[in-house]
Amino acid sequence: MSQANSILVLGAGELGMAMLRSLARRATPGSGVSIAALLRPSTIDSQALAKQKDIAELRSLGVELLPVDLAEQSEESLAAVFGRFHTVISCTGFVGGSGVQLKLARAVLKAQVKRYFPWQFGVNYDVIGRGSPQDLFDEQLDVRDLLRSQDQTEWVIVSTGMFTSFLFEPSFGVVDLGRNTVNALGGWDNSVTVTTADDIGALTTEIVFAEPRVVDQIVYIAGDTVTYRQLADAVDELLDLNVHRTEWSVPELKRELADDPDNAIKKYRAVFAEGKGVAWDKSQTFNAQRGIAACGLEDWMRANLAANKSVNLADVSHR
Repeated sequence: MSQANSILVLGAGELGMAMLRSLARRATPGSGVSIAALLRPSTIDSQALAKQKDIAELRSLGVELLPVDLAEQSEESLAAVFGRFHTVISCTGFVGGSGVQLKLARAVLKAQVKRYFPWQFGVNYDVIGRGSPQDLFDEQLDVRDLLRSQDQTEWVIVSTGMFTSFLFEPSFGVVDLGRNTVNALGGWDNSVTVTTADDIGALTTEIVFAEPRVVDQIVYIAGDTVTYRQLADAVDELLDLNVHRTEWSVPELKRELADDPDNAIKKYRAVFAEGKGVAWDKSQTFNAQRGIAACGLEDWMRANLAANKSVNLADVSHR
């Protein structure tokens, strides 16, 4: 049987670490809150300095570490682990590939977990619909259908938009400082919602403990919602540049994807270029309505780019 306020976080990557840090602040003596993290055994035993640092931090925060490989375990064996916990929060991302998100949701239901936050920390999959350029999104809709079809486990989906750092990821190609270029996905007036990993962790924690209780809902949060024109203007102003502006049309991006159909980055470019379900009004979000400050686009740029214009963006994007 699970204990009330026992929380299991799946994964400890960029978002998982942010989530665990924020949740751990609620697990004070006498709070009745306990936090655990499910990690691959190879991660816990890693000799890589960055991994060792994360593991040491989690232990210092009092987070219980469970060595389990999600990809290798069966639905039944995962259910046996999940059943210890009242709440499960998935921060796994898509790295496990097709089928993993649905397996996790089924294991949660099999374990009769009281509350589940699935890995849906992204766009509005309902609006995007099935058959989008990013085929992994169809499984996200399968997870939603499964959760909506039952009333045993409460579910909460936190829609965050794109991670702010990903907008500046060199491989994504939207902000290409090496070529002094900003490339608009689909058009300059297309919008995108962005939120930092730290804010996603902090705001999800607020949602976990919110009163009245959030039940069977999609909750929208946002650090910022901007057009690609506003993005290019901000890059020019804050970095004292005059970037070259290029528009990548939907037909162009879909042709590129057709020529390279397994390229995940090209899938994401095409989805965001279509402009459906990837942006929402910041004033209508959970954080805005609760008066909770979040890091906006220009705030992130000042903290990560403006102080060092020659910064290596490949390093910045993973801070």
